[in-house]
Amino acid sequence: MKFAVLPRFVLALAMLACAVAAQAQQTFRITAIPDESPTELARKSAPLAAYLERKLGVKVEFTPVTDYAAAVEALANKQVDLAWLGGFTFVQASHRSGGKVVPLVQREEDERFRSVFITTNPDIRSLADLKGRNLSFGSQSSTSGHLMPRSFLLAAGIDPDRDLKRVAYSGAHDATVAAVASGKVDAGALNISVWEKLVADKKVDPAKVRVFYTTPAYYDYNWTVHADMPAARREQLVRAFVELSPATPEGKDILALQRATRFVPTRAENYKGIEAAARNAGLLN
Repeated sequence: MKFAVLPRFVLALAMLACAVAAQAQQTFRITAIPDESPTELARKSAPLAAYLERKLGVKVEFTPVTDYAAAVEALANKQVDLAWLGGFTFVQASHRSGGKVVPLVQREEDERFRSVFITTNPDIRSLADLKGRNLSFGSQSSTSGHLMPRSFLLAAGIDPDRDLKRVAYSGAHDATVAAVASGKVDAGALNISVWEKLVADKKVDPAKVRVFYTTPAYYDYNWTVHADMPAARREQLVRAFVELSPATPEGKDILALQRATRFVPTRAENYKGIEAAARNAGLLN
């Protein structure tokens, strides 16, 4: 009789393991390119994760990544279900996965996104004035902190690698501002949305650090999923984002943290211009 207990115990352990595995599979994981500090990304993601958890009916967790490339790999390898990508990282994820990623929604602002060039040097008034000086981009894989600023420099007849004294990569938009403000570099290029937020929060003095060039508009950030995600789940996600409204306290809070007026559906074709810019700048093989 004592030996009969063992099979029951093993069976119970097996059932428990299956239950744990099933629960893990039900966890919906989201991530974001680390274009700001880890604490800021965590602060921004918490209310959105709680909202999506209620809308999807599953546990939602934010999974931070170390760099832009890690966000691309995590989505391409289906280690996360939903990723906040820049236009360039979306293009990279599409190439890395063999076209197996789908952009779902973007902020309305991402239809006409821009970058700004900033400085503390009174002698720098135009892109041409950057020749022979030090410039900081953000991450090398950043759309608004590297690719598009580089693209507009090239269009202005300035090759950053040839015409500038030194090119640095800060890794994040707020770090670029810090590098310019401290005098480590003569100028920097970053996301206009982060710049405006830092000014509004009084984390930078625009009387000392000023914008001297704003780029033309281009498509940028989006929320993207792997193409293997069922269509019904994709539709759920699109509906959840589109339904966010500043008319509700929850919606107002989430949209403010995401620096969005509202979310709108998007499509891969919107990022063909980003892909062309990346190829032209020699950043996409």
